[in-house]
Amino acid sequence: MSNTGKSALGGLDGNVAALIGWVIGIIAIVLIIIEKENKWVRFQAFQSVLFHVGFFVLYFALSIVVMILAQISSIFGFLALLLLPLWLIWLAGMIFGAYKAYQGADYKFPIVGAMAEKWANG
Repeated sequence: MSNTGKSALGGLDGNVAALIGWVIGIIAIVLIIIEKENKWVRFQAFQSVLFHVGFFVLYFALSIVVMILAQISSIFGFLALLLLPLWLIWLAGMIFGAYKAYQGADYKFPIVGAMAEKWANG
């Protein structure tokens, strides 16, 4: 995939549109809808959305498990502290994805990268 060319998002360069899509999730959704020509920008948008949604689902599921365990015994209440590093991992992943997108790199995140590539080209 090549990141050359302009994006359908206001004629921005592809790497700038992908960067914005990583930082502002709603823009990634807009890029998925309007971007038809630049497959690389489309791939980055799909990868961003899958990354963000995946982390949200994981965080939500773990929060429910922690709440249930804390109700069983207050000893498990400390597990809530383990949710903070998950947010830090999400933030680091988002920054890394945005950085790689701005560089124009063809970086694929584990798990979501292959799915994003399939959806972007399909």
